[in-house]
This record gives sequence, structure tokens and C-alpha cells, in this order.
Amino acid sequence: MLTMCCILTTTPLAAKEWLVENQKAYKNALKKVQAGDDIVLADGTWNNFEILFKGEGSEQQPITLKAQTKGKVFLTGQSNLRLAGKHLVVSGLVFKDGYTPSSAVVAFRSNKETLAYHSRVTEIVIDNFNNPDKRESDYWVALYGQYNRFDHNYLAGKRNKGVTVAVRLDSESSQENHHKIDHNYFGPRPIFGSNGGETLRIGTSHYSLSNSFTLVENNYFDRCDGEVEIISVKSGKNTIRNNVFFESRGTLTLRHGNGNLITENIFLGNGVDHTGGIRVINKDQIIRNNYLEGLTGYRFGSGFTVMNGVPNSKINRYHQVENALVENNSLINVAHVQLAAGSDAERSAVPINSTIQNNLIFNENSQQPFTLFDDVSGITFQGNVANTVAHEKLSLGISQQKIALKRADNGLLYAVNDELANKGASKQLSPIKKSATGPSWYAKKDSLVAFESGKTINVPATDDALFNAVLAANDGDVLLLADGKYDVRKMIDVNKTLSIKAQHQGQAKITFQRSTLFQISDGGSLSIDGLDFSGSNSPDSSGNSLIRSKKWGMVDNFRFVMRNSKVSALDINHSFHFFDSGNGAFADYIELTDNHFTNITGDLLRLNKEIEDLGIYNAEYVILKNNTFDNVQGALVNLYRGGSDESTFGPHFEMSSNTVRNSSNGKRNKAGSSIYLHGVQVTNIENNIFDNSAIVVIEHTVGEPKTAVKNNTFNKTKAPSVTELYAKGPHTAVLLNNKSSF
Repeated sequence: MLTMCCILTTTPLAAKEWLVENQKAYKNALKKVQAGDDIVLADGTWNNFEILFKGEGSEQQPITLKAQTKGKVFLTGQSNLRLAGKHLVVSGLVFKDGYTPSSAVVAFRSNKETLAYHSRVTEIVIDNFNNPDKRESDYWVALYGQYNRFDHNYLAGKRNKGVTVAVRLDSESSQENHHKIDHNYFGPRPIFGSNGGETLRIGTSHYSLSNSFTLVENNYFDRCDGEVEIISVKSGKNTIRNNVFFESRGTLTLRHGNGNLITENIFLGNGVDHTGGIRVINKDQIIRNNYLEGLTGYRFGSGFTVMNGVPNSKINRYHQVENALVENNSLINVAHVQLAAGSDAERSAVPINSTIQNNLIFNENSQQPFTLFDDVSGITFQGNVANTVAHEKLSLGISQQKIALKRADNGLLYAVNDELANKGASKQLSPIKKSATGPSWYAKKDSLVAFESGKTINVPATDDALFNAVLAANDGDVLLLADGKYDVRKMIDVNKTLSIKAQHQGQAKITFQRSTLFQISDGGSLSIDGLDFSGSNSPDSSGNSLIRSKKWGMVDNFRFVMRNSKVSALDINHSFHFFDSGNGAFADYIELTDNHFTNITGDLLRLNKEIEDLGIYNAEYVILKNNTFDNVQGALVNLYRGGSDESTFGPHFEMSSNTVRNSSNGKRNKAGSSIYLHGVQVTNIENNIFDNSAIVVIEHTVGEPKTAVKNNTFNKTKAPSVTELYAKGPHTAVLLNNKSSF
């Protein structure tokens, strides 16, 4: 159906509105539209619709593609949008329940030769619109051409590889583009688990010496955790202004390109792990009047970082910091400020001809935040004020004063001392509110469902009751199991956030007849409390597992928690594992607390499915507390992060107050150890007892890993082995107060 009606007449030619109800009608309308016309997509679901929006409007009379009702036109399946021409406007569309079959969901071009200019995409939604192959890369938005605007849009839940929004400079027609990216809501981007999870990138290293002149302002970055670079600036002469970074892991990184201005941005970490601020590389960067508070990150993800460069650097490596100006910024409770960071045999070019002045530095824990990794005499410090004792090499440029802070009407902390009025960020800062970003008609809901946030459902100990209860449950529900025996005859697929608890601890006894009891698939997270599991009724075959994530093809991150439970008799055949991760699956966290594991022929936690050595690991946080492990023949933990990429913060491993007896000595234990950690970034092994068990093996790779092994007893067990696989010299682990006899 194709309808036409005349609307407001403001010029000699009457603009037309074309209401279209199917793809054929849209294509017919597109052939006829003229400057000033509107194409209106009828409300409803448009499946597998690759929209080419091409035309020549004018500044006074753009051509518009819009929803009949904002938020009621859904692009699903394999759908996308391409703009080509001049003075085009798109608004009101929702991309959901599908993915783009091409390299971008929204592209400001139809092909390499035909780009968009002076065009605008506003009030659209891209919500969890992910390729089902997590490693298949695409952009959600790719800006080409010049003088385009991307504003008031909602983008949340990108889980597959690729930048959320990319400004492309791969031709002269896209350089010096003067794009504007403003008032967008960049919602949570889950941890990706390898390189390729930036939220915004401006340019690429190949074209990084070209100028972009892109303006990024008044956007809200909400828990954008994809990788170490939230914004990756890889071009020159950009302005990043008045954006809010809320509890986002990573940094605004000036990775390549020169002469960028970073001003009036607000970084609010609230003490969340790995929240960072600004990382400085290259020439002529200005970092002025920014506010950073509650940031915990360190190294390349610290609150403020000035990098070392590579002498005569290739275009894709690290150029020397030169002529940087860092002034009037407030660093409040910022744990780490790192200068000449990354210093090594390659990155030996220290910062030069740079100035850090009139900044306000306050840490309520009285710990001075500066770490110097190389010569910083090329940075002039002057007029800076801190409440802590300055680093001895910076004391001439940072004066210690007693500083009292008060929170102003804009929600930020400022010194009440009148003499400090010209130090730190301006009181005129006006942080953009989350509600002022994105489309007003689309709710900013958190897609992460909390455990035990739904209904409690009582489950009797009858045939198929547990299987049927899981099938019928909703996100966040709690299944409360009555006392009795549950012999589960079908594998239970967990595709929602679910908690399964015993009404009385240890009295719900579960056996299973398939090779796996629980499979966690996309959308699933599982919490278990107080259950008693036995593998006695499982098939008499090798390679069984009590729990696994989907074997391959998972896109969604998951969570797994087990507490106060017992697992036994996973020994009907060899290689019977407790938890087995699928290839490419990624856990935000796995926690085992107050459990007893006994008689297991396989591994406990198999988190080692990476084979390409690209840094694509299986879990961010692995936590073992106060468990007992008896007669586990395989490794308790096999956690592997390969490669040399430095774009991630994990994995993290914590093991405390556990007892390990007669474990990990089985002949099929390929790891040859009780704990095997390869490339783990943060390790804490404390207050455990290992009795007659295999060695703990830790292999450091890249990223300056932090390892502590303290106060453990190794009885009839070899002392832990720590090896530096890349760095020269002795290992950097802290081994303290461990007792070993072998």
C-alpha cells in the first residue's frame, strides 16, 4: 500500500508525506521523493528489511524517513539502514531481535563511493541487536562522509565483536568531517573478554595522522565495560566535551592522532573495579577542566595515564607524548595516576615538553596516587594542589595542603577553601543527566536481571517437577525445592536468570540421567544453594559434566554461583567434570562458596577453551571461598587467557580458606596441577590448605599481572610455581608466609 497526502506548504512546492506499509511500497516511494518530503514507515514489525535511504534534500527541505509512531516501528531479523546523499533525516526506529547481515546496522553510506553528507540520525534505538556469532565483527553505527549528526539515540547491549559507533576516515571524503555525536545514551556494554569491545572509536591507526574535527558532547556512557578503551581516539583535532562516564571500566584513550581537546567530562567510578579516566598519547593534546571521582583502575586503565612512546614509532604503535597540556582537572579519590606508563624496551620514549598545572588532587585514604615508570623530567608540574604528600620527584609542582570538600548543586565535589578557587575543575560544570540522553520515549532498563528478584516457586520432589519448574519460571525467579529425591531424566536448559534453593539445606538430593544436568545458554544465569548432587545415575561414559555452558555459539555473558552444596560421585567413568565452559562462552563471574566436592574423576572448573591465543578467555572473575575438595582427580581450576593483547582487565582469580585433599593427581589431569592459571591478570590465593595434592602453577604473560600467594599450607604438596613467559628476570608474584612440605 502506498498513500500520499499533502502537508504543510512553506515553499512554492508542497511537501509530500508517503505512508508505506511494506518494503515494495517503500522502494516505490523512494523513487519519487523530493526535497522536503517525508517517508513514513507504518507502525509494526519490519522483518529482514535492509533500508537504503537515498536522496538529495536541502538544508531548508531535508528528506525524512521516520516512524509513524516513534518507538512502534521495529526492524527485526537481518535488517539495517544505509543513508546516501545530502540532507537526509532518519528518526523513531527500533532495531531489536535480530542483527545486521552487513558490516553495520546504520551506515552513513550506500557503498564506498556514495556517502552521506549533512545528514542526521536521531531518536533511534539499537537494543541487543547482536550477531549470533560473538566473534563476527560489525559496527552498530558507522559514520562516513561529512557534516553528519548522530544524536538522541539509544544503544545498549552490544555483545559481539566490533565498535559500537565508529567514525571512519578511510577516504578524503570522510576526513575533516565535522561530525557531531551528541545526547546519545550508550547503555551497558558487557565485558567482551578480548580486544574489539570499544564503545566509540574516531578513526583508525592507518589514518590517524588525518584530522577528523568530530565533536562528541553531552553523551552518557553507562557501564560501558567492553574493553580498556571506552572511547578510542585515533585521529586529530577532535573535541570530547561534557560527557558523563558512569561506572564504566576503561578509559577515554587518545590512542592515535594529535591536537585533541578533552574538556568538561565527568568520570564517576563509585569505586567499581577497573573504572578509569583519561589516557594520553601523541602530540598537542589538551586535557582541561575534567572531573574524575571514585576511579579504581590502574595501569592502562587508571584514573589518569600519560604513556611512554616508541622511538620513531610505526603508525600503529605508541607515538611519544609531546606538548601535552593537562590543567584544571579535579581528581577526587582517584587511586592511580600513572606517568611514563608502559615503559619497556620498546616503549622508551618518555613524555617531553608537557605541562601539568593547576589540578586538584584529593584522596580521602591519604594515599598519594602517582606512579612513575620512567623519566618524567619532560613534564613541568606547577600550581597543582593535593591533600597527600607528593611523590618525591613531583614535590616542587604539587603542594600539599589541607583540603575540605563540599558537594555542589551539580553533584560534584569542590574545595571550600577560597584560595583554591582556581584549582581543579570549574564550578560551572553541568553534567548531562541520563534522562536528557537518548529518545525520551524508550525506557533505559537494565538488562541484567538480579538473582532472587522474582517470585518464589515451591517445587515438589516428583517426576519431572524440577525440569518443568525451570521451563515455566521467569527471569529472577527462585525455585524452592522440597525435601526428597529428584532424578532428572532430561537435560535442563537454563536460558533465564534462575535461583534453585533447597528448602532445608542438604535435603534436596539430585541425580541425573543425561550426560549433563544443567546447560547454561544465552540469557541464562544460575544460582544454586543448599543442594546435594550425585552423578551415580549418569550415563556410563567419559566426558560427562554436572553443569556446562552451551558448547559453542553463546553471545550473552552469564553468571554462575553455588553455595552450601554437596557434589559427589562424579566418577561413573573417567573425565567427569563439574563445570565445563563452552568455546567462546564468557562468565562475568563464577563463585563457589561453602561447598563440599568429593570423588570427581575430571576437572572442577574447565575454563580453558581458547585455542587461538587471541586473549578470548572464558571468565572474568573466578572466586572459590571456604570449600572442601576431596579426591578430585583433575584440576580444580584450569583458567587460560592466551595471547599478548593488553585490552582486557581479566581474568581475576580469588581462592581463600579452602581445603584441598588428595586432589589433582589423576593421570588424565592434562594441566598437571591443582590450580593452573595462564595469563590471569589478578590472582589472590590465601589461607588455603593443600594436602597431598598437585602443584599450583601460575604463568604470567602480559599486562603486568598482580599475583599474591599468601599464608597457605602445602602439605605433601610442591610449593607453587610462578613463571614469567615474556618478561625477563624473576617473577613479580608476592609469595609470603606459605608453608610447604613435599
